[in-house]
Amino acid sequence: MLLAITLLVLMSSVSFDDIAGQTFSIYIISIAGAESVIGLSILVAYYRLRGAFISGFLGRFVGTTGAQILTCACLFSFEGDQVYFTDWNFLITGANYFVLFVGWEGIGVVSYLLINFWFTRIQANKAAILAFNTNRIGDMALSIAYFVMLPAFGSADFSTVFSLPAYINQTTITIIGFLLLVGAMAKSSQIPLHNWLPGSMEGPTPVSALIHAATLVTAGSYLLIRSSPLLEYAPTVLLVITIIGASTAFFAATCGLVQNDIKRIIAFSTISQLGYMVMAIGLSQYNVALAHTLFHAYFKALLFLGAGSVIHAFGDIQDVRKMGGLINFLPFTYAVMLVGTLSLLATPFLTGFYSKDLIIELAYGQYSFSGTYAYILGSVTAGLTAFYSFRLISLVFLTKPNGNKQNYLNSHEASITVIIPLAVLAIFSIFFGYVTSDLFVGIGSDFFANTIFIHPNNISLVEAEFSMNFIFKLLPTIFSLAGTLFALYLYNYNPHFIDSLVENNLGLQFGYNISKEIDRGVIELIGPY
Repeated sequence: MLLAITLLVLMSSVSFDDIAGQTFSIYIISIAGAESVIGLSILVAYYRLRGAFISGFLGRFVGTTGAQILTCACLFSFEGDQVYFTDWNFLITGANYFVLFVGWEGIGVVSYLLINFWFTRIQANKAAILAFNTNRIGDMALSIAYFVMLPAFGSADFSTVFSLPAYINQTTITIIGFLLLVGAMAKSSQIPLHNWLPGSMEGPTPVSALIHAATLVTAGSYLLIRSSPLLEYAPTVLLVITIIGASTAFFAATCGLVQNDIKRIIAFSTISQLGYMVMAIGLSQYNVALAHTLFHAYFKALLFLGAGSVIHAFGDIQDVRKMGGLINFLPFTYAVMLVGTLSLLATPFLTGFYSKDLIIELAYGQYSFSGTYAYILGSVTAGLTAFYSFRLISLVFLTKPNGNKQNYLNSHEASITVIIPLAVLAIFSIFFGYVTSDLFVGIGSDFFANTIFIHPNNISLVEAEFSMNFIFKLLPTIFSLAGTLFALYLYNYNPHFIDSLVENNLGLQFGYNISKEIDRGVIELIGPY
């Protein structure tokens, strides 16, 4: 019923007159390109899994207050799902930028409502407002892009816009490209518009898994992928996209190293992986970026829902320092989170390996400044990702118990309605990449031929595959292995290793000099009074 209504709306048109009396028509027609098919498959499959998870995760809250029951029903079971599903349909199946913008705005509003689900929490209120306001920056840029696009192309239809960039002034294309980039930066949480995503973890965990891992945050990268015929004629924009994506991936990974909230660790991991997607777009590897979007949806949703299972079982504690030893109480949750973590690290032959590792290889295969920059930061980020991921696994499951005794006595595996979605996502996180990689990113595959345009000068898949030195192919895996081993050693065998490095005369003298010369020296001189 919902899909039929959506398609009925999408197959209509709107006409209006401008000041000069000219009539313009916006044809709102549904299209089913490869990107749309992938987006719909993520949404439909994940909605079914999330629905089962919610019934187990939020079941204990039903009956607390009338307001909570109403909010839960509206936002999770009925109207909220339909509204979000409809908005996502508009976003990924519309035939022009105006229809895309309707869906773009709609999912932003639903995101605001869901982040603010616990409406009595001040932090949830602040996080929702921050997310809403930050995304307004991107929305404004997107609106300006359309106003530049209309006089330049005479239309906002994809078929018209994408057929004309070669005949349009490059400066105009560059301006439109930068405006689209700002819109994508806000929605996909790229620096410096990244600050709203960690705060959005104030919402319920199923919301984090659906909106802030699988769908909403990837809308920005989807916009850029959809606009590939425009971006390919704006090389300056592609260069900036590459640098922003690589920098975001590295920056978010460094933030994840020092987080203690289990959901915020995974949130910064999401920002980092979004950086990989944007980096691939800047390298003109749109098919690989889209494949990573799809693969990432499975293993990141698995990690979020696994974290929700831990929180649900452990008395709503989210601080990983107050956990430990849960492998004995939650063995199934440990197993599926380990699978999700290994897939996140691009462990060979798991789902994440077939996209994340390929993105780093393709960066090196560019043989350019931006490619080298992306390769170095991407490889280092792989090591940092491994460290904070296994830091989470160690502190939650492997170290000695650090939590309240009563929480351990009450902890248990979740109900079957939670276990089934976790098991299905774990299976996809293991096998899906192997089964579909040739279709999405295989050499010679024409799966995206009709929807993605890559300028002949920017094709580098063959070079990255056959001309790249084997050691450079292996380097990200080596960094990941080193980060994994160091995290396991540091948090399981020698937790005071870092303290021993700094608590000596050399470390104390270095800290004193920093405090004296910078904190109480330079900053006091140039800072405000």
